[in-house]
Amino acid sequence: MKIGILRETRRWKDRRVAITPETALLIQQNYPEVELYVQSSDLRVHPDEEYRQLGFPVVLDVSHCDVLIGVKEVANEALLEGKTYIMFSHVAKEQAYNRDFFKLMAQKKITLIDYEYFVDKHRARLVAFGFWAGVVGAYYAFVGIGQRFCNYQLPAPEACRDLQDLHHQLKALPIPALKILVTGGGRVASGALEIINHLGIPEVLPKDFLERDYDHPVYTRLDPEGYVKRKAGAPEDQHFYDHPEAFESAFLPYTKVADAFIACHYWNHESPHFFSAEDLKAPDFSISLISDISCDVPGPIPTTLRTSEIEAPFYDVEPLSGKEKAPFSSSSHITVVAVDNLPAALPMDASRTFARDLYYEVFPSLFGNDDDGIIERATILKNGKLTPKFSYLKNFLEE
Repeated sequence: MKIGILRETRRWKDRRVAITPETALLIQQNYPEVELYVQSSDLRVHPDEEYRQLGFPVVLDVSHCDVLIGVKEVANEALLEGKTYIMFSHVAKEQAYNRDFFKLMAQKKITLIDYEYFVDKHRARLVAFGFWAGVVGAYYAFVGIGQRFCNYQLPAPEACRDLQDLHHQLKALPIPALKILVTGGGRVASGALEIINHLGIPEVLPKDFLERDYDHPVYTRLDPEGYVKRKAGAPEDQHFYDHPEAFESAFLPYTKVADAFIACHYWNHESPHFFSAEDLKAPDFSISLISDISCDVPGPIPTTLRTSEIEAPFYDVEPLSGKEKAPFSSSSHITVVAVDNLPAALPMDASRTFARDLYYEVFPSLFGNDDDGIIERATILKNGKLTPKFSYLKNFLEE
């Protein structure tokens, strides 16, 4: 098997890589039948020379490879017909902005394997950048807090070397007595809490968050049972993750007391929305900054009008009109950060942990026998055709 380690072509400033030099060496040592070829990149956090020094060929053309492994979507013009691609494709939730990309992969008879669906038999994710998305998304929240509440400018996360540097920068931020709300309890939330807890901000119970006032910053975290409730008449044995349509939002009370909202939850299109655009107009709507790490567009948070870029992460939303405004342009606006490739701001840390998890959790099935169905469950297209698990995408693909 010939593996091509792709440079990122869709988002040219993304410096991450799915297989780091140290992981490539492990593959070479333990899977001698696998040949690795590194596509040359001027931006990758690990320069070409690091791979060359370990004996891996660095090439411009990877068309001779069987499997092409990148991080995010591949540029349309770079897609090679009949190849197997492993990437975050952002198509399985019917993301409209990637419909043409999806169609092109089908037309080119590509086999598409998506990282998001590398799961074990209990549906637990095996590989993800989620922790680092949480870290950077929470850091952005405090960048916004600094500008909105403190007249204080923190350096952008991409200007920092690593997590330790982020912590160092945050030490100087004078955080006022804000109430910070976090939703979710997985990898993303653990990354956000890495930032919040290191700042020494105490956690309070949701009930106290709603009912008490504090003279110092506090945060609370909500699992689904804290922000949704079962609809009247819905069966008691239906779990939220299996039957999100049986639930409705219970989030509205938090919009009246929280100052900042860091969204780390999982959401699909059948889940209830947290609040509506109409709710923004209420005089007691208190949230003034939202770091939407989950970043579903359109999705459950109506202020996430679009995704934003690392170069320009913030924008404001005017509550009455729901229209986008310049960032930090009025205290009556809601400031939003909705970067959908947050881990790219810490490419070294993010690439190292992602490549390590791939090696231990996925590569035994990719390079050997897929006895546990890990590769099969993550395959969206097989030679350009939808696999049975993803047959629900038929209308989306053919529209």
